[in-house]
Amino acid sequence: MDVKTILNVILIVLVSWLIISRFLPVRGVKNISGKDLKRMMGQKNKQFIDVRTAGEYRGNNIKGFRNIPLNELANKAQQLDKHKEVIILCQSGMRSKQAAKVLKKLGFQHVINVSGGMNGL
Repeated sequence: MDVKTILNVILIVLVSWLIISRFLPVRGVKNISGKDLKRMMGQKNKQFIDVRTAGEYRGNNIKGFRNIPLNELANKAQQLDKHKEVIILCQSGMRSKQAAKVLKKLGFQHVINVSGGMNGL
């Protein structure tokens, strides 16, 4: 194999890994369905966070969810209690998965992602 072929193979492997890793579950994060979320709503000692943009949140939101857009989450995480469960929601489940990674890295112990997000409700 020549150098160009080896570099192409490495590039393909890296790009493939990046794509696949976006769909893998986050270690230490529980994933729940919309049906599970409905059973949890209104429970005390839980923090319900919607990580969609402010505009998306204003257009359609679930009562009891607080809006902290994903791009602001790291800076506003200190407003949350690390020892209480945090249930994260977005439109499709992708941003909430990213938010779960952010919170886990910041030391949050009980992070729950709503799979499928608002689309799955």
